Amino acid sequence: MRSQTRRGFLRNVGAAPAGAVLAGSAVSAARVAGANDRIRIGLIGCGGMGRGDLRDFLRAGKVECVALCDVDLSQIGKAQELTLGPFSQKAEFTTQDFRRLIDRKDIDAVIVGTPDHWHALPTVMACLSGKDVYVEKPLSVSIGEGRVMVDAARKHGRVVQMGTQQRSASHYTAAVEYVKSGNLGKIRLVRSWAYLDWVGETEPKPDTAPPDGVDYDLWLGPARQRPFNENRFHFSFRWYWDYSGGLMTDWGAHMIDIANWGMGIKAPGSAMSIGGKYGYPNDAADTPDTQQVLWQFPEFSMIWEHAIGVGRGAETREHGVQFHGSNGVLVVDRGGWEVYPETDRVLTKSREYRSAGVPRQSAGSEDYHRLHVQNFLDCMRSRERPRSDVEIGHNSMIACHLGNIAFRLGRRVDWDVENERVINDPEAQKYVMREYRAPWKLEA
Repeated sequence: MRSQTRRGFLRNVGAAPAGAVLAGSAVSAARVAGANDRIRIGLIGCGGMGRGDLRDFLRAGKVECVALCDVDLSQIGKAQELTLGPFSQKAEFTTQDFRRLIDRKDIDAVIVGTPDHWHALPTVMACLSGKDVYVEKPLSVSIGEGRVMVDAARKHGRVVQMGTQQRSASHYTAAVEYVKSGNLGKIRLVRSWAYLDWVGETEPKPDTAPPDGVDYDLWLGPARQRPFNENRFHFSFRWYWDYSGGLMTDWGAHMIDIANWGMGIKAPGSAMSIGGKYGYPNDAADTPDTQQVLWQFPEFSMIWEHAIGVGRGAETREHGVQFHGSNGVLVVDRGGWEVYPETDRVLTKSREYRSAGVPRQSAGSEDYHRLHVQNFLDCMRSRERPRSDVEIGHNSMIACHLGNIAFRLGRRVDWDVENERVINDPEAQKYVMREYRAPWKLEA
């Protein structure tokens, strides 16, 4: 089963308790409540996922797209076609520089659908300018970026939602409620995975000049200077450390988020990882096509595994999350969930089961991406925290980033959960915040 359609700076910061109503936003709420409750948005990043987000924003009604931004003019054209076609709207302002969009005073919220290395800066700057933000997953390309994003949202009283739409799916909600009910018994292991047979080899290609209509220096932004290469542009940027974290942060952002939700956790105490370019050893990607990560928590362990070019993962499924309890094993994916009863032969020689299990509960045809967008719009009006609040997204990304740090260093990394620091490993600590190319800065 494939995914749904993809995909002045901050200074002093403050925090607020999870689940609270956002403070300091009376002006924003009043503005949104006016003009017939119409919300005016701008899209930063007009690629496939950005346009998918924009489509569902406009489908929600009482939403007007007034600005489009992309470093690639052809992508702006595709987004403009979308607004003109089924929605009979035309964005009145287009630009290649996201800062010009954020500077506009008539925008209530921005969608950040850029490549991953461009998620943090537009989000923080939008918060500073008094705008709410719907930012695609992964929230960030480093743990430090995520923390700055959370603090910016809290300091400026902004609604910031990460695009992990499974949080708005009723079947995921039901599965998580079952996990939390205690019916599975003591959970000692959580497993998550993504095996994608529809993603293959990144064939080497020569460096070239950027395409006409592309501001390549702005596309690179805070990433290091490199010649233009088609492999590092648009969709396949996610296979390069400069711009993303491979499948660990791509699909891991979704699966680990469900694991965190079910277990009610913030972050692991340590991470270990192995893997490599085993399926396609000579391709052009940086990130591993095969990877396993093991995280330690106080009362259970968690495993991630992924592979590109093959599709039979755990439970013979492409992707999923498995909660292994003493009474049963709950497995959930985008198609539904079920519980397999655990066996008991400790006291008897016959095979007995510790629970009745739960037959497959289908996800049906629910459009939970659209529901996720609607939740964000509703929270813009109520000023409540959204289902995938920025801090929820940040916490889920910590495990993903720690897994990649452990992989890149080839050793176990211990983590101080409360202070968000690596323990006794200065080299690993350097990965917690990305180094930005001048003149770009992300300051906390």
